[in-house]
Amino acid sequence: MLAVCCAMIAMTSGISYAKANDVAAQSTQMIVVTTAAWDAVDGRLQRYERASTREAWQPVGDSIAIVVGRHGLGWGSGVAAVAADRRPDDPVKREGDGKSPAGVFQLGTAFGYASGPLNGSKMPYLELTSTVECVDDTGSKYYNRIVDRSTVRPDWKSSEHMRNTGEAYRWGIVVDHNGIAGPQSKQPVQGGGSCIFLHIWQGAGHGTAGCTAMAPAELEVLLRWLDPKRRPLLVQLTAGEFAQVMKQWKLPLIVTLPGVPGR
Repeated sequence: MLAVCCAMIAMTSGISYAKANDVAAQSTQMIVVTTAAWDAVDGRLQRYERASTREAWQPVGDSIAIVVGRHGLGWGSGVAAVAADRRPDDPVKREGDGKSPAGVFQLGTAFGYASGPLNGSKMPYLELTSTVECVDDTGSKYYNRIVDRSTVRPDWKSSEHMRNTGEAYRWGIVVDHNGIAGPQSKQPVQGGGSCIFLHIWQGAGHGTAGCTAMAPAELEVLLRWLDPKRRPLLVQLTAGEFAQVMKQWKLPLIVTLPGVPGR
């Protein structure tokens, strides 16, 4: 089971980026999440796609309401090319800080309580059994890994028992933050943040421990739309940061951003 988890989560690990303006060079699907400020909990999610990597991004459907971490956003560890655009005083994601990671991230496997994937989903799928855990103990060699504790010798004192989270993980998607994706991904930085997912929310204003959450029906739409062959990306930024890097990173051109007047 451990090997299965790692192999499935690493579905997009072959993507590499040389420069910041190449962040979406190989992708034709993108999820854009924006919040009004670093400490904001509520935000908006908009899907984008393009027919080829040479064409302009086009919005798909209407934007939807989401929540991020209970303490907002902090720069995370995803597509390495974006690191140069951080400022010294910007918040940075750390283990247990209640922040969701900001940046550009690949997406891994879908997961859920059902024995098989959501009908119509193209994503690889991991069933969450009672022994599947995501390790958040910074002292463990399995830190920021999804493992089946029945197949390994547990060395951790803290983890998320993913099957025991109520409605939140009935469906979800792994976000490749801080090397969670597996064998071909970079080694996680201890304390850099772990177990980041897209999952079901408790409602507007209810921030998460560090994930991005939304209404169940909206997550199901997302699961059916995503196609791993199109190398989807999650771009998650404050509206101000998005406006700063939108053209440089060749992101979708958004005319109206929350909290950014006059655009």
